[in-house]
Order: sequence, then C-alpha cells, then structure tokens
Amino acid sequence: MTNEPKNGRILGLDVSTKTIGIALFEHDGTLMELTHITPVIKPKPDTKMEELFKKVDAFEKLLTRYIELDIDRVIIEEPLLRSNNVNTIATLLKFNGMISKIVSEVLNVIPEFISSYDARKYAFPELMSIRTQNKKGEPYTEKQLSNNKPVLFGGYPWDTDKKMVIWEKVADLEPQIVWEYTRNNTLKKENFDMTDAYVTVLAVLNPQYILKGQ
Repeated sequence: MTNEPKNGRILGLDVSTKTIGIALFEHDGTLMELTHITPVIKPKPDTKMEELFKKVDAFEKLLTRYIELDIDRVIIEEPLLRSNNVNTIATLLKFNGMISKIVSEVLNVIPEFISSYDARKYAFPELMSIRTQNKKGEPYTEKQLSNNKPVLFGGYPWDTDKKMVIWEKVADLEPQIVWEYTRNNTLKKENFDMTDAYVTVLAVLNPQYILKGQ
C-alpha cells in the first residue's frame, strides 16, 4: 500500500507549463529542499509542442540529481482544469503526463496524484470552516448555517488570495526559506509553485489522509 510508512524520501511537485515547484522531504516531515525550475528555452521553438518537449528535457536533467537521494514516493498536484480555453487544458494535461512519465523513468517511482483541494485540506486542516456569510457579506440564517458544511477558507472573506494564505502558512513553518521577490518587492509567482509542491507532501503525511486511503 502506497500510504505505508517508508524510510526514504518524498518528492512533491507542482507542475505547470511555466514553472515546476519542487519540495523534497524526509518521511518524518523534515523539509530538505524547496525550489523550482522555470526553463526558458532559447532560441524559442517554432511550436508549443517542441517547447514543451525541451522543457521536459530540462526537468529530466534536473531530476537526475535526485537519483541517489533514496526517493521512494513522488506526489504530484493534479492540474486545475478551470480554464475556458480547451487548448490550454489539453496542453497542461499533456505536459503533466510527460513529467509524470519522466519521474517514473528517472526515479523508478510511480507518482501519486492529489487534488489541490485535498492537498490544502489535509496540509492545513484549520483552513476548513463553515461559512457564516454569503458573497455579499450578508449573514446566513440559522437554517442555512445548519446545512452548511466546512469548506476550505470558509473562515476567510470570499475574495481572499488563497495562494497568499498558503504561502504565509508555509513561511511560518519554514522560516529558513529565502523567498524570491520582484524589483517592486512583491513575491514572485514561482514562490507559489514552491508552496503548492510543499503542501502536496505535507498533506499525504497527515494521518487523516493516510486513513482516507485505506
């Protein structure tokens, strides 16, 4: 069973066509590395598919550095398919599949997949709460509240920047991490790919998630 405790290490990945967030953990939950790869292919390929293949090659080259690290589990966040652009979704699915295949070939580990919802839910259970107001800021009636179930970010305003909340929680847990900032002193988007990768591993180490899979 994949959820049984092991002695090796766990690799978490958040895969997008621009950036891949990477988090390496001991099985006891100790973070070893939190980074990302954002390949810039030059000269720019003629087609999107050619560019994807070259990005996969760049990731494979990076992944070979992990071969000797005794990784026995790889967790990949499932891609969000919320875009109205069918081509964007198709491209993301293709790239995710390519990366998954490379992981299995280079590390000899079949990746596991977790939704972003479950990753956040099990990494930070305290984010689950019953909403007490609707999007207009109007309080729910007692009857409505009785029918509401806990949801992610239920205790936060509807327009909360969810990625920023997750970043803040990871930053609190890992104060040693040096984050990347823009010239305007705002967090670079790559930081959020890194924290998403972190959350995938933290989630599967939660005993409740382990019980869920049994």
